[in-house]
Amino acid sequence: MRKLPVPFSILFCVLVCSTGQATADEKASEPKASDDRPNIVWIIADDLGPELACYGYPDVATPNVDRLAKRGRLFANAFSTSPVCSSSRSAFQTGRYQTSIGCYHHLTRDKKELQVPTAIDWLREAGYFISHGNGEVGNKKANKYGVNYLYDKRTHFDAYDWSEREPGQPFFAQVHIHEPHRPFVKSDRQRTDASIPPHYPEHPITRADWSNYLATIEVMDQKVGGILDRLEAEGISENTLVIFFGDHGRPHVRGKQWLYEGGLHTPMIVRWPAKLSKASVEAGLATLLDVVPTTLQAAGIDPPELPGKSLLENEWSGHEYIFAARDRCGDAPDRIRSVRNERFKYIRNFHPEKPYLQLSSYKKLSYPVETLMKVLHAEGQWGSPFMAENRPEEELYDLSNDPHEMHNLAKDEAYQSKLLELRTTLNDWMNETVDQGGVDESRTVNLEELMAEKRRWYERTMERRGLEPSVSDSEYLQWWATELGVE
Repeated sequence: MRKLPVPFSILFCVLVCSTGQATADEKASEPKASDDRPNIVWIIADDLGPELACYGYPDVATPNVDRLAKRGRLFANAFSTSPVCSSSRSAFQTGRYQTSIGCYHHLTRDKKELQVPTAIDWLREAGYFISHGNGEVGNKKANKYGVNYLYDKRTHFDAYDWSEREPGQPFFAQVHIHEPHRPFVKSDRQRTDASIPPHYPEHPITRADWSNYLATIEVMDQKVGGILDRLEAEGISENTLVIFFGDHGRPHVRGKQWLYEGGLHTPMIVRWPAKLSKASVEAGLATLLDVVPTTLQAAGIDPPELPGKSLLENEWSGHEYIFAARDRCGDAPDRIRSVRNERFKYIRNFHPEKPYLQLSSYKKLSYPVETLMKVLHAEGQWGSPFMAENRPEEELYDLSNDPHEMHNLAKDEAYQSKLLELRTTLNDWMNETVDQGGVDESRTVNLEELMAEKRRWYERTMERRGLEPSVSDSEYLQWWATELGVE
């Protein structure tokens, strides 16, 4: 604080002393100027697709997310910019594509300090209290943050819980919920009414795994309910902007770590009773990059030029195009880019020599349906282009007629003009946003050591399961059947 000139300091002391203790008491009792800016809460679920009742999905109970939707704005077509947590989180924390800020490899070993601000930086500068936890009073443990850039955990957040703020101070709370990330909780039943994507085999193992996923979503919903109940109990619900979303799509084959709808499509609901007077369902394309501009607008901060747009617009028009990227995930190096509009999606595979199901220790250890697909395919009982030993360089899907992206139209003569349009749009985006994905990662990271580390992790996990690391697919499938409790 700036020091007062000596003469003025002496005069100030004289005035205070002459007025006596009453003045100090009066000043202490004066109410602080009210700050009517909204509190802002991000509720982030880990690995969540749109399998929620309010999104029309059957056989799953999500009453708390549903009550958010009943008083909020539900975005039916919201998508992440990456199908894996660390790169997606790096993007939506900054409002910028992960490929533009050097955060595109999952859990990169070459983390650097950001050259751009995050939502936390903007709101702290504006006087907001920053908390990061699970939304429970007295919580003293940080939940997953999971970004690909360096930050100081001691100073990045003010506290684990917003209860530690000054009276009347608006807060920005990030509440990260682990569910429905694997491992799933066990469902109390096989949910036979639940629709399963047609690119999965109809099989008891598929049903059991999917039922467990839905049961884990229900656990997530209970935690959302606890946060909403607390806001109401504290009397701050009406002027609190709540943005609920998943960090990317569902943790299943052709979901997490792929650029298909299953990996990118996530629910997003915005509720702010003081400003959004009625519930609505918005069909226009939205992206998680829209979360930062929305947050800044609500806080009264003039947003800089960012790729996203505010979800609080009076009339949500959506984006004409949205983009996504996947790069190395664990021990599965890759580079894939996509662009979509309301009807079509274009995917560029920069490594067509790799199979769709290239070795990924994470997926092999986590996804029973991947092993099921391999066994059924080897036995000639189930076929899919997804089982091919290599990939096409380009994929094009008509999402209106083929929402599960099962029929690649890239070589269909009737769709060549659409292919050219989206190919050009993707190329322009990569150039304009300075996509860094073409940089050889081995320049800064010892990839051989990284791969060896991932292999050791895989081997140790298999050994804990009582399995040889080289277990055959058929033997491994039997282990999964026992684990899931199916015949």
